[in-house]
Amino acid sequence: MKTTLFIGGDLGAYGFGEGHPFGPDRMEAFWRETQNQNLDQRVTLADPVTADADALARFHTTEYLDRVQTLSRSGHGYIDGGDTPAFKGVFEVASTVVGSVLKGCELMLEGLTTRVFVPIAGLHHARRDSAAGFCVFNDIGVLIETLREVYQLRRIAYVDIDAHHGDGVFYAFEQDPDLAFADIHEDGRFLYPGTGAAEETGSGAALGTKLNIPLPPGAGDSDFYSAWERVASYIEGFEPEFIIFQAGADSIQGDPITHLNFSPAAHGHAAHRLCDIADKMCNGRVLALGGGGYNRSNLAKAWNEVVSGLLG
Repeated sequence: MKTTLFIGGDLGAYGFGEGHPFGPDRMEAFWRETQNQNLDQRVTLADPVTADADALARFHTTEYLDRVQTLSRSGHGYIDGGDTPAFKGVFEVASTVVGSVLKGCELMLEGLTTRVFVPIAGLHHARRDSAAGFCVFNDIGVLIETLREVYQLRRIAYVDIDAHHGDGVFYAFEQDPDLAFADIHEDGRFLYPGTGAAEETGSGAALGTKLNIPLPPGAGDSDFYSAWERVASYIEGFEPEFIIFQAGADSIQGDPITHLNFSPAAHGHAAHRLCDIADKMCNGRVLALGGGGYNRSNLAKAWNEVVSGLLG
């Protein structure tokens, strides 16, 4: 099974400056550890790609895209209510996150690779018409719409183990029965964005098709592995055509803005198990995204566990 890793300065540039939790040094921290473990010798490297406006518009509104372009030219103000500052060129940098994810998808569906990892991606808070929580464009939402519109795939599974609930994905597809959504996260009563209660299982035609598993602050690996069995059973029962994995490393013990206590091994376990499911059901296709994670050592270890899991 061939695994492709997207890496490059244009991708790593997605960040909000010194002192911001989501700084532009995150990719480099990951990449140093990749090289230390010699995993760079086992993957195929790919350069970042920038998405065009038509691709972004599969998920985002034209009005919102215009607003980000305006803020990108000025480099002043906030794109959301105060978490996500604008900087000059933010439109292009955020478009590169999306474009790299879409290129990974293209390589997979053309049979040129089986697994993909994009470390700076998985921006799961952005809505169709707004930024939120360090997320300018929702690469996951654009990917899902692209899988449907361009590749005519319907049954897509999205699995998220970031400490924060993937609200931008959940609410965009809350009424979509063909999007299996499984999210293990810190209980929203204690952490942004305050959503993802177990009772949120979808609505309308999709009622009962979404799985939210909130865990209390301090939950560790035993709690994760117990929750994971529910996720694996749910995804297997859905029989997906494509699996998206948001592997946010802010659920690892010692993150500065969250309160879960997983070890990096949890991320490797999740990646490995998803690959097993994918091998049985969707030609091995797992597209993994780095997501959050604000302790550089943690994200370097957890994301490389994901790469190892993808490699098998």
